[in-house]
Amino acid sequence: MSSATSSSASPRGLEGVVAASTRISHVFGEEGRLVYQGYEISELAGKVTYEEVCYLLWHGKLPNASELGQFNQQMRAQRTLPAAARATVRALPNDADPMDVLRTVISAAGVGLGIAGTPTYEQAVALTARFPTAIAMFARQREGKEPVEPRADLGHAANYLYMLTGTAPEDRHTQGLDTYLVLLADHGMNASTFTARVIASTESDLASCVVGAIGALKGPLHGGAPSLVLDMLDQIGDAANIKPWVDNALDHKQKLMGFGHRVYKTTDPRAEILREMARQASTPEFFALAQGTEEYALKELHRRKPDQRLYTNVEFYSASVLHSVGLARDLFPSTFAASRVAGWTAHVLEQLQGNRLIRPQSEYIGPQGLKFVPVAQR
Repeated sequence: MSSATSSSASPRGLEGVVAASTRISHVFGEEGRLVYQGYEISELAGKVTYEEVCYLLWHGKLPNASELGQFNQQMRAQRTLPAAARATVRALPNDADPMDVLRTVISAAGVGLGIAGTPTYEQAVALTARFPTAIAMFARQREGKEPVEPRADLGHAANYLYMLTGTAPEDRHTQGLDTYLVLLADHGMNASTFTARVIASTESDLASCVVGAIGALKGPLHGGAPSLVLDMLDQIGDAANIKPWVDNALDHKQKLMGFGHRVYKTTDPRAEILREMARQASTPEFFALAQGTEEYALKELHRRKPDQRLYTNVEFYSASVLHSVGLARDLFPSTFAASRVAGWTAHVLEQLQGNRLIRPQSEYIGPQGLKFVPVAQR
């Protein structure tokens, strides 16, 4: 037999395959809904802090006032990087990709904190609390500045912005970033979450699970596109150029950044929330450019590709919001990771409840029956 034949095609990208049962979150793609532990995302965004969402994802319920106070203290006490992680930041080149830095520093932090054995809730807190510190320390280092130590009197989002700049942030910037962190904290069985659960199923440690998830998120098909939205808007320039620019891009089969989603077949609910945040946080000129581009792009995408059901995704207005709070473009993916680590760790802890090694089969389509030939006769 010279080649294998397939009786049934395997779904590409595991399309439609249910890989796990979870209570943590779910994307209802046809309806344009995202649910965290029973709460619609619209019930949470702008109403709760990122810390409350962490607690929700890890505990299955929102904290009361006393629980939240204790939890905030716990998170704030865990922000300082261990010596091994700080030394790692200093050893890395200033032109490194921030996602490469985050992956490397969190690995070092796992060693420095002694994270080993079966993942625990306490370890989840320890890693989640330190993500912003790692990002901010590198961001300042590459600018030739000393790191800013975390402040225990600031919330998670405010402290992140403070460590980046050394100045207490404006409330509107804190609110914008905090809402962004809430919206991106989890999103069903996405590629990085699945990666974390696969690693967890081998009974590896939590730092390994999280580092693997960072590697998956780095890929531009998962977490690397928001800055490309800003690049696109820069190229368009002003509202008068929207129609010719979009027409030219689509005529030449170029991808419009910030549109389309693997799961959502209608508007991403997070995009709806971020649009209003961008309206409030951006300059009127910038928001007019973004909204005008969105409206015309959707019109043309629906006209030219009616069967593909392309709508605005979370990345389109994430770019506007993160830009408005002062983040450098290349920090967008690592800031995404600083949000999603809550979901990753929640899924790891859930995976270990009745764990079974995730070990799918593959469909072999290569040759068979080949005979060995000595090298001199090949």
